[in-house]
Amino acid sequence: MGDAILWGLIQGLTEFLPISSSGHLTLVPALLGRDGPDLATSAVLHIGTLVAVLAYYRLEVVEMVRLTPEGRRLLRFLIVGTIPAGTIGLLFRDFFNRINEQPRTVAMLLMGAGVMLIVVARFARGDRRREDITMVDAAVIGSAQAVSLLPGVTRSGTTISAGLSMGFERRQAAHLSFLLGIPAIAGAGLISLFDVSAADGGDLDLALLVGVCVAAVTGYLAIKLLVTLIGSVGLAPFGVYCVAFGGLALLVL
Repeated sequence: MGDAILWGLIQGLTEFLPISSSGHLTLVPALLGRDGPDLATSAVLHIGTLVAVLAYYRLEVVEMVRLTPEGRRLLRFLIVGTIPAGTIGLLFRDFFNRINEQPRTVAMLLMGAGVMLIVVARFARGDRRREDITMVDAAVIGSAQAVSLLPGVTRSGTTISAGLSMGFERRQAAHLSFLLGIPAIAGAGLISLFDVSAADGGDLDLALLVGVCVAAVTGYLAIKLLVTLIGSVGLAPFGVYCVAFGGLALLVL
């Protein structure tokens, strides 16, 4: 039970804060001298974070389900933004999985992502809003999401940075990052669940269900926290954290 709660906390917080969930799920167990979450646990935890983002963006989700004019517009952007990550993720799954088994490599990637956040926070400025998004913007953010498939590279941080670089205001960039990330989060969970089912190892128990609930609640709170903080503090503090945590992991491991 304790492990499931710990993994749920890590998944929920780090999926949406720009500090890399994959990096933390690899480095925290390595630093503690413990095994990380197995495939079944990772798959189920993604369900928790999917619930969190669907709950937070429930109004937009309803628009898309109802196929209103705005909902159809959002769906087009989600499709365009998902193609890069979906294609690269399917083609290079084994490559990404091998990197995930190398904590020192993950730590270096986390540090590199932190430097990127600091640089973007220093130079990227804009006042565009979500209503201004174009297909080109969706493709750029989707390409950034594909880069973040590398373990240790923060998905939210990379996609928010892409939005900032395209001239969006900080909160608007965060909004687009999470909204366009819905299919990727859902896809990651579904693919992992398929792998678990194929391996006949996907039985759910109470501990995993608790982990899902923890991931959902903490994920929802993490989205609210980041949307609140990013307008005032930006990405730089998160970048400093990534560099510091990655550097500590390199020293210890």
